[in-house]
Amino acid sequence: MNSKALLASTLEAIVPVDHTWIERARGRQKELTKPEGSLGRLEEIANRLCGIQKTLTPSAANPQILLFAADHGVCAEGISAFPQSVTAQMVLNFLRGGAAINTLARANNIKLRIVDVGVESPLPESPALIQRRIGNGTRNLARHPAMTRREAIDAIAVGIELTQEAAREGSGVVGIGEMGIGNTTSAAAITAALTQRPAAEVVGRGTGIDDITLARKIDVVARAVSLHRPQIHDAIDILSTLGGFEIAAMCGVCIAAASLNILVIVDGFISTSAAALATRVHPDIREYLLAAHRSRESGHGALLELIDDAPLLDLGMRLGEGTGAALGVGLIRSAIAAFNEMSTFADASVSESN
Repeated sequence: MNSKALLASTLEAIVPVDHTWIERARGRQKELTKPEGSLGRLEEIANRLCGIQKTLTPSAANPQILLFAADHGVCAEGISAFPQSVTAQMVLNFLRGGAAINTLARANNIKLRIVDVGVESPLPESPALIQRRIGNGTRNLARHPAMTRREAIDAIAVGIELTQEAAREGSGVVGIGEMGIGNTTSAAAITAALTQRPAAEVVGRGTGIDDITLARKIDVVARAVSLHRPQIHDAIDILSTLGGFEIAAMCGVCIAAASLNILVIVDGFISTSAAALATRVHPDIREYLLAAHRSRESGHGALLELIDDAPLLDLGMRLGEGTGAALGVGLIRSAIAAFNEMSTFADASVSESN
């Protein structure tokens, strides 16, 4: 099946979350040995999973984080504190198990899948690396469309196919993460296009740029959005003109997960830009998304409003890589354990409230 047909068939399979299961879950929450609502958002998480999975015994079995890496031509505009070669260097670090996401994935017993969708520098073959390259990085979005519409859909298809593989492996929860020098610029441009907010409101410091570089980055985002606005008619146009291969692949994960009754744990700013685009492609995807944390990047709040979700954590993080998603898995497991394993008032012979 070609990428366009795969995207169409996946979108056709998406249905809204069944709220009758959520109401049944709320009913069970009232029977558990605790004051109603006393576990706060842990109850909400369990209830949402019941709706997604259509069961009163939700599961987060075999969680995976899909980490997509790609380079960005906009780095030529001098918008990053790090050279573009760092993308490939960090992928090698992931493969050696030495990055932050590796440590958090191990600590939380999460399978980490590392995917090259468009890193410019050559990477060695490795059984730990999934090679699904669309190109040698995107073009400079400040001067050209970042990719063609076909390339964008091909990258979306990578995310769809890997999510389908995760489903076959029994994963009920997947997280999304990324690596790509320059991708906060791409995410900020997507945010500006989606929200109509000025560049200065949605551009942040990314990897820690100074004031001069920040001003340049704001100008680049403003020019890019203005340049491509006449060609933007839908979410995929935004993605193809302003996005990155890794952002497109994460968008594909969100689309596929909604078609497969899988919860997606959305990491930070860049991951949320992908999730927000997915909700523009199909609005029912929103209910399958769970924001892991609030990033320190300026535009993240605007994207969280678009996906209509409050983040689980606010730890001042801004690393990416899926690190927030890894922490979110632990909270989801806790929510499920409380829901599935806590005694009811009747089982424990505990008196209920009047």
